[in-house]
Amino acid sequence: MIRLQIVERHGAGLYRSLVRAMRSGELRTFNVARRGRKVTHANPSYTGWINWSASGGVITCEVLSPRKPGTEWRLLSALVGRLADKYADRVHSINVQFPGLPVVRPSGRKRPKPRRKR
Repeated sequence: MIRLQIVERHGAGLYRSLVRAMRSGELRTFNVARRGRKVTHANPSYTGWINWSASGGVITCEVLSPRKPGTEWRLLSALVGRLADKYADRVHSINVQFPGLPVVRPSGRKRPKPRRKR
């Protein structure tokens, strides 16, 4: 799962514009369902969906792909790319979070001992 927060510019109405564009077919990359709360990609090879809601000028998203874990990045990339292409003037900032992923820490191994010269 990847979490995403899109902060819109003051008075931009980005959430409503996106939902309206998806429903009307103007934005053909994505489809909207569940009263505008669930977004899927138009291409079936992009497995998963995006749950989102808007409040106070912030669109909160969760990108999920339970059938193929680890492919959430494809939906994320498509969404951010589309926002940058068509709606950049309405977006103030985008915050991406990766909750629940394991933290990769360096192994506790020490450097190998130097070999003795013979």
